[in-house]
Amino acid sequence: MSAPAEEPKIHRGLKDVYFERSSTTFIDGKAGELRYRGYSIHDLAEHSTFEETAYLLLYGELPTQSELQRFEHDLKRSRELPPQIFDIISDIQQAHPMDVLRTAVSALAAFDSETADNSREATLRKGIRLTSQIPMIVAAHERIRNGLEPVSPDPALSHAANFLWMLKGERPSENAARLLDTDFVLHAEHGSNASSFTARVVISTEANIHAAITAAIAALSGPAHGGAAEDVMRMAQEIGDPANVPAYVKAKRAAKQPITGFGHRVYRTEDPRARHMREGVKKLSEEMGQPKWYQILEALVKEMAPYARHGVNVNVDFYSGVIYHLHGIPNDLFVPIFAVGRVPGWTVQILEQQANNILIRPLTFYDGPAPRAYVPIDQRG
Repeated sequence: MSAPAEEPKIHRGLKDVYFERSSTTFIDGKAGELRYRGYSIHDLAEHSTFEETAYLLLYGELPTQSELQRFEHDLKRSRELPPQIFDIISDIQQAHPMDVLRTAVSALAAFDSETADNSREATLRKGIRLTSQIPMIVAAHERIRNGLEPVSPDPALSHAANFLWMLKGERPSENAARLLDTDFVLHAEHGSNASSFTARVVISTEANIHAAITAAIAALSGPAHGGAAEDVMRMAQEIGDPANVPAYVKAKRAAKQPITGFGHRVYRTEDPRARHMREGVKKLSEEMGQPKWYQILEALVKEMAPYARHGVNVNVDFYSGVIYHLHGIPNDLFVPIFAVGRVPGWTVQILEQQANNILIRPLTFYDGPAPRAYVPIDQRG
């Protein structure tokens, strides 16, 4: 019998393991810094748009005016779905929106003329199409399951404004559209998170982008990855009034239960994306005549301040859920909206993996039974 192998150091969850190089996203969790292609998330959130940020992620540089116009044109002409996709959505309309989205994106592969073409150019074109098609799927499902006809896209509207238009059938205010646009910028890419890593694993097998993004959506559907915004809104509804926050936090801490929306797998300081949602939530809550939701969140921040030195800080999803709620969007659409913003990030992760591909195949250390003889079934006690 061979000697047992010496147990290697196990990095559970691949924590702190670098598996590849990337020129897309820089994250410093200790300093609370996030950059896309070298540009601070603060500059992008304050001055850029989702369309411009998506171009930056996909092409590596900020666009010129003419480049941005062509890119916006490509996005707008991709706002179409085959009739069969609407039929699929109708047939499974009672399913959870993430399951509907995953199924519809998978089905889109059957209707894309470039599905089998895994060249960089074709993958990029498909990624741009999916960036426009995924919000259409989410909006169409919300309409259909409520007995309404899907709303046709409006080519005069931006990506974020058009999504709200298709979702609600009402033109959003400039402030509301801008806030959702900022939300999409902040969620567009975030390194090797669970869904992005899943997309890389799938594309490393030389599968196509529809397969990879279908798998990414499946990974995002798990509450440990994409569910924070929905949980924060549920928590705010449970609290009900800012005056109830101290007792709520005290009870949670006494039970050693986490406060949703605080803490992050990467950041040990406040999530750098959170500040850009805070002021927007304040303005939108006042515009919508529902200031108490912002007041509840700020009361939670104040009550949790003593724990900040231990790395328990606000993350971006702490504010996102309230934004969606103020728009009258049901809680089960919060994660699909996360997916709407993340498509460019998934696409660039896929393109990077394809550019220097290797099959992703990590190891597990065996600690099961020692070698043993097979016993026929009629001899087993």
